[in-house]
Amino acid sequence: MKVVCLNLNGSAGGFFSFIYLGDSVVKMQSIWTKLGKRLILFVFMIFLLSVAVFYVARLTPGDPLQSFFGDAMETMSTEQLDAARERLGLTGPIYLQYVRWIAKVCKGDFGLSLRYKKPVSQVVGPLLGNTLILGVTAYALVFLLAIGLALICVRYEDRFIDKLICRLGTTAFYVPAFWLGVVLVLLFSVNLRWLPSSGAYGLGKASDLPDRFKHLIMPLAVMILSHLWYYGYMIRNKLLDEVRRDYVLLARTKGLGKTEVLVKHCFRNVLPTIVSVMAISIPHVLSGTYVAETVFNYPGIGLLAVNSAKYHDYNLLMVMVLITGALVILAGMSAQFINEIIDPRMRELDEAGIKIADA
Repeated sequence: MKVVCLNLNGSAGGFFSFIYLGDSVVKMQSIWTKLGKRLILFVFMIFLLSVAVFYVARLTPGDPLQSFFGDAMETMSTEQLDAARERLGLTGPIYLQYVRWIAKVCKGDFGLSLRYKKPVSQVVGPLLGNTLILGVTAYALVFLLAIGLALICVRYEDRFIDKLICRLGTTAFYVPAFWLGVVLVLLFSVNLRWLPSSGAYGLGKASDLPDRFKHLIMPLAVMILSHLWYYGYMIRNKLLDEVRRDYVLLARTKGLGKTEVLVKHCFRNVLPTIVSVMAISIPHVLSGTYVAETVFNYPGIGLLAVNSAKYHDYNLLMVMVLITGALVILAGMSAQFINEIIDPRMRELDEAGIKIADA
């Protein structure tokens, strides 16, 4: 930051200071310009996603009125069905239906769920919290355990424990999540009767924390075992590259222990890369959350998305896809932003691309 102060002693003996912020102002303006452009890009991508999903959903075979009326639809006359379609916004060309839908969304109205016969916001709201509990907990545990396993493997490289963790991790990674979930249900729910096989809590126990924890154990186990070694192996390789650098040999010759060098120096240098990987991994872990919800019938937005597509619940499906798409796009943008902070070369390339686009 450049600061320039001018002292002017006039007839009145006044003292005036002028501060010029220089490069800091330019950099701040550049950051806000980037954020503004990325916000515009985010909105544009969400718009394209909504158009694509809206058209594909309407072109798939099946009648959404079946979800709304069920078996009663068979006794309804043609006039009644046409009136129902008109009331639910299912008439007219697809582009006109989309215009009507987007106009309501801009007003905060996401429409009516055809299956649950309630406003979409009332259906999604309670279940979103369940998904956040499962997803955030699994996300934190996956990376805490991955970092721990990576440090152990590097500390005892090529020894028995390193080889054992690598083999067990690789085996667990290739086990299908659906199959693993079924095995856990058969073992701990059907045979041993230790854990509940489905749901987020027992009947009337929504505020019972121990009961909620019991319902989380198996979904968390499936998610952790499915993702743990993928990121653990990645972090392990990064750390192995770091411990082979010259400064590590110099630190060891000065008398520092292997564990001390690994934790205080190598891990600190690799940490920015780990943070970047964590940002990129959000869509991966999110997809695992949806799988776990489906396997264990866990009431979250993943299971809700599957059911909305199955029963042609258009309004609910649109919101589910937009929530998922927004998380994926934000994760990608966050990863890019972190990479630019970590590696100045990425920032220079991004700035060069912006200049070329502006030209």
